Amino acid sequence: MSPSSIEIAQAATLRPVTQIAAGLGIPDDAIVPYGRYKAKVALSHLATLADRPPGRLVLMTAVSPTPAGEGKTTTTVGLGDALTRIGERAMICLREPALGPVFGMKGGAAGGGYAQVVPMEDINLHFTGDFAAIAVATNLLAALIDNHIHHGNELGIDVRRITWRRVLDVNDRALRDVVQSLGGLGNGYPRESGFDIVVASEVMAIFCLATSLADLKERLGRIVVAYTRDRTPIRASDLRAHGAMAALLRDALAPNLVQTLEHTPAFVHGGPFANIAHGCNSLIATASALRLADYVVTEAGFGADLGAEKFVDILCRSSGLRPAAAVIVATVRAMKYHGGVAVADLPTEDVPALEKGLANLERHVHTVREVFGLPCVVAINQRAEDAPAEIEALIAGAAGMGVRAVPARHFAEGGAGAEELAREVVALCALRQAPGLVGAPVEPLRFVYPSDASLWHKMRAIATRVYGAADITASTLVRAQIKRLEAEGYGHLPVCVAKTQYSFSTDPKLRGAPTGHIVDIREVRLAAGAEFVVMICGDIMTMPGLPAVPAAESIDVTDDGTIVGLF
Repeated sequence: MSPSSIEIAQAATLRPVTQIAAGLGIPDDAIVPYGRYKAKVALSHLATLADRPPGRLVLMTAVSPTPAGEGKTTTTVGLGDALTRIGERAMICLREPALGPVFGMKGGAAGGGYAQVVPMEDINLHFTGDFAAIAVATNLLAALIDNHIHHGNELGIDVRRITWRRVLDVNDRALRDVVQSLGGLGNGYPRESGFDIVVASEVMAIFCLATSLADLKERLGRIVVAYTRDRTPIRASDLRAHGAMAALLRDALAPNLVQTLEHTPAFVHGGPFANIAHGCNSLIATASALRLADYVVTEAGFGADLGAEKFVDILCRSSGLRPAAAVIVATVRAMKYHGGVAVADLPTEDVPALEKGLANLERHVHTVREVFGLPCVVAINQRAEDAPAEIEALIAGAAGMGVRAVPARHFAEGGAGAEELAREVVALCALRQAPGLVGAPVEPLRFVYPSDASLWHKMRAIATRVYGAADITASTLVRAQIKRLEAEGYGHLPVCVAKTQYSFSTDPKLRGAPTGHIVDIREVRLAAGAEFVVMICGDIMTMPGLPAVPAAESIDVTDDGTIVGLF
């Protein structure tokens, strides 16, 4: 029986994090260790790297995910290790796992098999406390709002128009919608509110988009938390909350340095979900990695319709980051699933279903190549049960789309199983000649919509150009909210779409590459500090629930303190 991912990780020999840092030229006095194998890198040291020429940025994305999982994080790790094996100076940049999916659907989010970041138990469970700091900062702001109202409400906050919500880092559907402040006048004015998961919070988005501590504090101050009766916005700075929030986040803002099983350095920092937020690790981590390595592989959440679109239209637009190439992860199982095969039947060979499901891959390839203008390769995350005929059909299908599909066996073989993929990525980067930051690429990165388009037209452009939709709709109330945001000066902001990750449509059961559907905007939220407008579509929840059999039921700790059952 093959060892589990956690057994592989626990059997690995790790190098001290100071040794990993030294390999990057980071001195000991710039490292803040959290034990022997993980550390934060001081922001003061990273600021000294600004004059170094940047490396090349590789964006990892995927087809629309399935219940089986496609292994995007595993492929990011495998590619990083493979680049190191073929002689390149490489780093990877990943998001931190959220406890919601760790205890819910996934049971771990640090890669898998022989392509993992380690120590995987620490990374999956609390890590360096970044998410706790983000939760406390968010909830402090909520407490200050209620406290201000309790002590006279000098700002004239309309308690009916408080938009700020509390957060926690586990899935708890019972807290999605609550009535707070019950029990009498001393507890405040009762009102409807609710909780979001930490990764959906605006503070998480700000944390991952900030360029410095000063920028972080300024963005926190811009957060709009409520309105007065005449609809004047109330910001965190009006409550004098942003300084204390920044103080709580000061240490967390420094990137976390760890390693892969093969000792490739990795920054694991920040973690917004791509189905309800912008889905990228911290800008500070990625920009710093580009000054420390020649190739940096970073992952954007879920498929190219969600994570990659937000990476391009939100992160790249605001930061100047420019990927040199993209990798689209696909699996035989995913193609059969999108071809209509039931989950229970996915292990059975079915080439016709796979060929039907290739429509999903083709849509993502089109988005990456034709909409974003990025060269790409398809990484086939190969499983032991994949039939040779299915692999060949997937390779041939990709060739018909004008891209190369490369089988990769990093889950079972580590970096050695992805060397062919690494060489293809290096070749694509050389063709484009694009630096990681704004420079002189052969072809400029293309955005889905121009900044000066209206919010409605930005949303429509994403729906029609990326999702294959016929149009978008919204209630009269939502349309009025969008117009009000434009009147208040937020029309120039990009759009962050919150929708199901399982389909191009808002129906998670609609597989493949549907066209002609309508995307309904259910709710609009302003994220003034993060500098985007969230469009919540379909039935997506900003506080997910746990499945019928949560992964938490399999996770345990032995009497000697060893974590078991974690993926």
